[in-house]
Amino acid sequence: MGATTIRIHDDTKHDLDLLREYRNESYDEVIKKILFVINTYKTEPELSQETIDSIERARKRMKKGDFLSEEEARKRLGL
Repeated sequence: MGATTIRIHDDTKHDLDLLREYRNESYDEVIKKILFVINTYKTEPELSQETIDSIERARKRMKKGDFLSEEEARKRLGL
């Protein structure tokens, strides 16, 4: 997989930082989520709003620390 460098304004970077769900989330992941919502909105506007609401709920839970670590999830799933 190739990679490229893009130039963005400081305020755009700040806005992308605010959309991160966890500290180490890459900008590529954030941008892919944004593109998913936009593309879903074009074809299924109702589903898009549901997706946005779901992402927002997940972000709030994560900020509160209400999530499982990978290790805890593996234990629960028996992996």
